[in-house]
Amino acid sequence: MYEQRVETVMRNLGQRGLSRLLVCDPRSIQYLTGVYVEPGERFLGLVLAPDAAPTLVLNALFSAPADAACDVRSFTDTDDPLSLVAELVDTQEPLGCDKNLPARFLLPLMERGAAARFVLASDAVDDARAHKDEAERAAMRAASATNDAAMGRFRELVHEGITEAEVAGQLEGIYRELGAQGHSFAPIVSFGANAADPHHEPDGTRLAPGDVVLFDVGCRQNEYCADMTRTFVFGEPTPKQREVHDTVRRANEAARALVRPGARFCDIDRAARQVIEDAGYGPYFTHRLGHQIGLDVHEPGDVSATHDAPVEPGMCFSIEPGIYLPGEFGVRIEDLVLVTEDGCEVLNSYPREIDTVG
Repeated sequence: MYEQRVETVMRNLGQRGLSRLLVCDPRSIQYLTGVYVEPGERFLGLVLAPDAAPTLVLNALFSAPADAACDVRSFTDTDDPLSLVAELVDTQEPLGCDKNLPARFLLPLMERGAAARFVLASDAVDDARAHKDEAERAAMRAASATNDAAMGRFRELVHEGITEAEVAGQLEGIYRELGAQGHSFAPIVSFGANAADPHHEPDGTRLAPGDVVLFDVGCRQNEYCADMTRTFVFGEPTPKQREVHDTVRRANEAARALVRPGARFCDIDRAARQVIEDAGYGPYFTHRLGHQIGLDVHEPGDVSATHDAPVEPGMCFSIEPGIYLPGEFGVRIEDLVLVTEDGCEVLNSYPREIDTVG
């Protein structure tokens, strides 16, 4: 599996006129080797070069499993890890660099002339990660199934007077009971007018009758991320709440219906946005329609008006239209879709119709 992934990245590099790459993003290193390390301020790098095994330059504080799909070059806190990198690359060849390579390491490498030139080339890995293999697809399905199950539990936490922060504080325990490792991102729990802020952080706001209740939540399971949003109402929905919720649901459906190989990301975004504009709420849909997802909850490649590339089999991304009315309420409905050979598989099955809680 890892060997095939490295071969794909090396092929992508070749198409960019490069033969060597320094990967520093921990999740990309995990994707290529099976080794996951969060190095903090210490150097971490994987060198890919032709006719050589991937070589991980790793601080001795950390360890790689015996079956890691790479060679390991260890260094201590008093060693210079960049000298190891310099030994592994060719001063006569350009070096592809990771977008996450910190300047405190990149600039010294440049100053010592470790390569002929330095080229931003992490898209060679990003493109490979965007096309999920069968093992990854299974992991994404499992994480989303857990997220569906968790949403049913989360809504039961809601009652009059409870705060957003009190609800948010109980979510991780439920995820762990269901077999997940924890959150894939900090959960968003929004009541009432707070739901008009798409990235609201849960606070001491107490739930009151008539409030909308928005959950934007995701778990990490077997290292892969889930992400889903549902919006409920505490009590009987008002006609306006019903109208807005129905508009967002139809926008979600219109976008999902368009997802298949060859459809452009920008056209998928347009399908959802058109529904919201036709209902008169266009100015209140204030963000892109979605993002790609996998080992990271947000991966390169968004679903937006400016991304005109076609979707391809194996890609997995969110569809999350929303309407946000400042001072009133907001509604977002988000699902993950996996592009298949002839269409798409929707990874979330939790109901999208308006529903009450409490």
